[in-house]
Order: sequence, then structure tokens, then C-alpha cells
Amino acid sequence: MTPDSGTTSRHVGLALFALATGGFAIGTTEFVTMGLLPQIADGVNISIPTAGHVISAYALGVVVGAPVIAALGARTGRKRLLLGLMAVFVLGNVLSAVASSYEFLMAARFLTGVPHGAFFGIGAVVGASMVPVNRRAWAVSMSMVGLPVSNIIGVPLTTLMGQELGWQAPFLAVGGLGLLTLVAVWFWVTPQPVGSDVNVRSELSALSRPQVWMALLVGMVGFGGMFATYTYITPTMTELAGFSEAAVTIVLAVYGVGMTCGTVVGGRLADRSLMGSLYGGLIAIAVVLGTFGWLAQTRPTAFVAVFAMGFSASILVPALQTRLMDVAHEGQSLAASLNHSTLNIANALGAWLGSVVLAAGYGYEWPSRVGAALAVAGLALALISGLMDRRGTRLTT
Repeated sequence: MTPDSGTTSRHVGLALFALATGGFAIGTTEFVTMGLLPQIADGVNISIPTAGHVISAYALGVVVGAPVIAALGARTGRKRLLLGLMAVFVLGNVLSAVASSYEFLMAARFLTGVPHGAFFGIGAVVGASMVPVNRRAWAVSMSMVGLPVSNIIGVPLTTLMGQELGWQAPFLAVGGLGLLTLVAVWFWVTPQPVGSDVNVRSELSALSRPQVWMALLVGMVGFGGMFATYTYITPTMTELAGFSEAAVTIVLAVYGVGMTCGTVVGGRLADRSLMGSLYGGLIAIAVVLGTFGWLAQTRPTAFVAVFAMGFSASILVPALQTRLMDVAHEGQSLAASLNHSTLNIANALGAWLGSVVLAAGYGYEWPSRVGAALAVAGLALALISGLMDRRGTRLTT
């Protein structure tokens, strides 16, 4: 499809808006839980540390669901699959809202996480298929832009809703957003027939390609650095910059603005130079995290550092997603979905490494320095991947 006419361009825009709405809902339900842990703990009679397992249950759903759905749903039309994923997402949020026990809530949050990675991955493939080749990364970034926007609008509003109306209210609200997404996808996303050569085996073929694993490793290691810092952003801002806990909400909104700007800019940069965007994004993350501990010592520079962290990390996302789709060949849906599984592994890796240096007695300026080292390691992997490309090109010419 080439969006030359106004009608076609408008249709593409509406389809991408539908996908972004789903991303907004997914981002809101993922992150609002972190701000409501005390209320959730009281609601199901557990401790706050135990309530943290609810977040882990969601992340586990993402890790498990993304590859399984993308592979087993290979023969299902992508529009139909997106509708089914959003229906499961709505169900998971409704069940979360009515959960009266810890065990039930854990199961509901796991179910809610299952569609997460597959929706973003398949949505990216759908978005890229609707535009010319030289605008693929832009379309991918637009299909995913709802996730960072949720950190600016959705998470603060639903957190306030949960504090005022009870922790169940945000999950019901997100379920309503999911229903709106269902309607939008139904009307605005064009059905895409499944080719006769697309099946479980063709999707799984992506796993036999070394460059797919290299791209996944780049994301897992490179993004691990960002999560090593972001996981401890609240104590870092209160201990180093002197913000009150209430003011940290503003800091997180600044991070969300940085993420949104980085996603939009990253899509355009990746269309100009895909590997250049990967290299540049990882270099930017390393520089930002390397100076983060120093910049976080004062409030004005802390705002700059937080914005830069969100911006630099998000530049990488459209490039990485498009890279995975390129190197996966017949297994695009699986590879694009696996990206979100590995990013959740990066979350766990970064948080763990950050906890190691803090437990060793280092200050809150040190998790970001560990993160900078991870970004450099991710850059090394990306460079190796680029060299593998050049070597392969020489061998075929």
C-alpha cells in the first residue's frame, strides 16, 4: 500500500491511531500497578513486598505470551489476531478489578500480560506493511507511541483515580480503553490475508537466524542499563536531587515526555539509517547514564538527565523493532513480539544489577554507571551484528 492519496493517508493514520490507543491502554495497566502497591496490598490482605509479585506476574505473562501467540497464531489473520489479543487484555483487566484474593489477582495479572508483547509486535508488522519501505520505522514508532504517552497522561490519571476511588477503578478504566481499541481496530485496520507459506514453522524459522538473536541480545543488554537506573528513580531523585516524594510524579512525567519525543524522532532517524540509529542510540544511552549520577545532584540538571534518559532509550526502540523484522524474514511476527519479551528480561536484569551495587554499599549515583557499562556492551554487540552483515554481503557478491 502506498499512501499517495489523501484518503489512503488518512486511513493509514487512523489505523496507526487505533494501534497506538492499544499501546496507551497496555502502558497504563503495566505501570499504574507500581503506583498503587500499598492500596493493592491492603485490598487483598498482603504485604507491600508480596504485592510486588503482582508486577512480576504481569511481566511473566509478557515473556511467555509474546512468542507463543506469535508462533501459534501464524495462520490467523493479523487483524483478527489483534482483536483477539485486545479481547484477552480487556478480560484480564476486568478480572483484576474484581479479584478478591492474592492468588486470583496474580492469575489475572498474568493473563493481562499475555497479549502485551504480541500486540506490539504484530501491530508493528501491520503498521510497517501499510507504508512505503522508506517509512517503515516511522510507522513502527507511531504504532508504539501510545506506550510512552501513557506515562505522561494515563499512569498519573489512573493512579489518582485508584487513590480516590479504590485500586480496582484503574483496571476497569483500562478495560474500557481496551474496548475502545477493539472498536478502532475493527473499523480502521485493514484485514491482511495470510500467505500460503506462512505457518508455525515459517515463524519459528526466525529462531534459526543468528542476526535475530544478536538483535534480541542488543535490546536485552542495552536496555538493561536504562532499567538499572529507572527502577531506582524515586530514591535517586529524593536522595541525590532532594525532591520530595510527591514531586517525583513530575519527574516521571518528564521521563514520559522524553520517551514520547524519542520514539517519534527515533522512527524518522531509523528510516534514514537503521544501523546508524542503533549505534547512535546506544552511544547516547551510555553517555546519558554515564553522566546521570553527576547531573542528578541538582534539581534543574536532574530534570535534564531524566528527559535525556527517556529520549535516548526510546530512540532505540523503532530501530530495534524494524531491525528484527528485517533479519527475521518469514518470521517477522515472532521476532517483533520476542523484542518485548527480551525487554522485560532487560527490566529484570537491570533491576537486579542495580540492587547488587546498592546492596554493596554504593550510593544511588552508581546504578546508572552500571547501566552505562551495559549500554557499551550492547553497542559492542550491535557493532558485531553490523560486521556480520558486511561479511555476509561480501560472501554473496
